[in-house]
Amino acid sequence: MGYTNVALKDKIMAMYPEIEKHKIVVNLDFSQEKNAYIVKFKRGAGELTTHLDKKDAEECMNGIKCVHLGMQVGEFISNFEEREKAG
Repeated sequence: MGYTNVALKDKIMAMYPEIEKHKIVVNLDFSQEKNAYIVKFKRGAGELTTHLDKKDAEECMNGIKCVHLGMQVGEFISNFEEREKAG
């Protein structure tokens, strides 16, 4: 791992500009127990969590979009919007 959590977060934000567009806050930490990054997406009172394994994180840092994470981002945006509509 030749990068920091901040660098990985910045790379994710750059690869998926829709995160910032939809005013979603991203936090991530590496879990030794799971050997993966725990990525938390927060908007308002809602929070959704996913995992990003080390291999995907390394690919992300090398400029390769993580398909799984991209699908999660789209799904999370939809979930946040649906929750807010439902009140």
